[in-house]
Amino acid sequence: MRSWDQYGRGAIARLDEIIWNYFSISAKIVAMVDLNDIAVFAAVAQFESFSRAARALGMPVSTVSRKVTALEEQLGVTLLQRTTRKLNLTLQGRAYYAECSEPLKQLHDAERVLSEAQRKPEGLLRITVPMTLGQPPFFDFLSGFLKKYPEIEVDLLVTNMFMDLVAENIDVAVRFGELRDSSLVAQRIGRSTHFLVAAPEYVHEHGMPSVPEDLRDHRCVLVNARSNETEWHLVNGDESIRLHVTGAVSVHDIQSASAITERGHGIGRLPPIFCDSLLGSGKLVRVLPGWSAPDVFVHAVCPTRRFLPSRLQVFLQALRAWRGPAWQPLR
Repeated sequence: MRSWDQYGRGAIARLDEIIWNYFSISAKIVAMVDLNDIAVFAAVAQFESFSRAARALGMPVSTVSRKVTALEEQLGVTLLQRTTRKLNLTLQGRAYYAECSEPLKQLHDAERVLSEAQRKPEGLLRITVPMTLGQPPFFDFLSGFLKKYPEIEVDLLVTNMFMDLVAENIDVAVRFGELRDSSLVAQRIGRSTHFLVAAPEYVHEHGMPSVPEDLRDHRCVLVNARSNETEWHLVNGDESIRLHVTGAVSVHDIQSASAITERGHGIGRLPPIFCDSLLGSGKLVRVLPGWSAPDVFVHAVCPTRRFLPSRLQVFLQALRAWRGPAWQPLR
């Protein structure tokens, strides 16, 4: 199976070859010749009739005649002998048609290949997602997508780096929170939050907080904190509070925060994709269950909204339809 990149590179290379051949054939022409005029001339030569060519091209006969005349003037030769009863190719017209007909056919074939690849969900799809999504639920989703569309190939990059989508030729990025680059095209696909959780042994040893202010006296598992202290913003409906919290461990990614929290080193703030299964198995328990971090929007970000290939369109549809623990659907 050939990937979209193979189709695209092959088609573009073929187009370059065709155009190069055309201009090599027409090197004697001083002025740039309109390819549309050549296509109209080729249709007239094929049908041996202005009227039949006009019907095939969906143009008025007068337009067809005008384009052929313009081509003859640019070339400085007579391509067609016109009479009231018959139309004949001149010697130059026959030679020109022989040289032009095959490149024009190849151009149409290349256009058809590109159009079919654009419509059919196939080829290489380059995706980048944050490390938050590098978990079994997302891989299950991706596996189901690939089984549904077996002719799509995926190049997946799991990283918290904000990749340059244009420079890296990436089709789509999933990003949480505020977007940095306003020139990109973003679709909201959901909202995400973080719950307060702890291991049962931690709660047994240190007690369960009853109000948010109690967190000041607890060890918290921190992410990207300075000197092992930071501020947590928590909400509960219309209530909102900001607290200064500290902890014995500060990490730089959610996966590490989940592992440290599970091992009883403090209260962590984790997204559902990291804590749902642990809560279900009893390895973690909710802390202050009415409170959580403020919701953030989740976006699917693309370099452009124009001419999205079908493989990307069906992936975006699948992302919006996914009901996994990574985010909640938009209400």
